[in-house]
Amino acid sequence: MTTIYHNPRCSKSRETLKLLEENNIHANIRLYLEDTPSKDELLTLLDQLKLTPIELMRTKETLYKELKLNKESNDEERLQAMLDHPKLIERPIVIYNNKAKIGRPPESVLELFK
Repeated sequence: MTTIYHNPRCSKSRETLKLLEENNIHANIRLYLEDTPSKDELLTLLDQLKLTPIELMRTKETLYKELKLNKESNDEERLQAMLDHPKLIERPIVIYNNKAKIGRPPESVLELFK
């Protein structure tokens, strides 16, 4: 089963979803801004992506600065910020066979299906 953490307002997310469809890959669409991942789901995503919390965050978002997050913030603070404000989670994320890729660029997600 394939899942995409999708934000329809994001061009990269739309491009990634279109790319999956063009390659006949059916994905369950998770609108993560409405259906926020739990802490356990977020930790699983980080493991699947092989990333740290800071690497999964959209650090250029104004909200990141408003929350006074910075290099000195710890992983727990970053995780809580993403749970409270899923807008801070990088997107799109495609999950397949317990592996995940961020669709930046969108073509990178196709590596999951090789």
